[in-house]
Amino acid sequence: MKRSEKLEIIDNLTEQINSYNHFYLADIADLNAEDSSSLRRLCFTKDVKLVVVKNTLLRKALENSEKNTEELYDSLKGNTSVMFCEVGNVPAKLIKEFSKKRKKPLLKAAYVEESVYVGENQLDVLSTLKSKDELLGDLIGLLQSPMKTVIGQLQSGGSKIHGILQTLSEKE
Repeated sequence: MKRSEKLEIIDNLTEQINSYNHFYLADIADLNAEDSSSLRRLCFTKDVKLVVVKNTLLRKALENSEKNTEELYDSLKGNTSVMFCEVGNVPAKLIKEFSKKRKKPLLKAAYVEESVYVGENQLDVLSTLKSKDELLGDLIGLLQSPMKTVIGQLQSGGSKIHGILQTLSEKE
């Protein structure tokens, strides 16, 4: 591979790293062609961009990026693929789902919202992380709960007051 081609790959990777808030490093080596195609299709349906790269090129791209990714350097051994995504927990769920039937892919590390997770043992933590939309939904639900309670009590209280007034008016 020519130096100009390597520089172009590094620039493209750096641009992708800077544009995505979440990316995962995984080992998908030893997957046969059918499993590899299945993984790529699954990634496509979940809006995850899967890129297989050389570790040296990825390291240079990480060094050139605007993000603090020094903790990921030790994970750049063996075969490495990068999963770029918009939602932080999607690749973890994808890896978990796909590896139930096969031994791969293995999670090497992840960069999620400026936090670094290293090792396969972090997969459960990453898969249970809530996305921004899920957190906003929870927050809105929490904010609506007291209002619904007050409105419910006012509505039920109104019917009680109406009943009491009606009873008093009938006595006279």
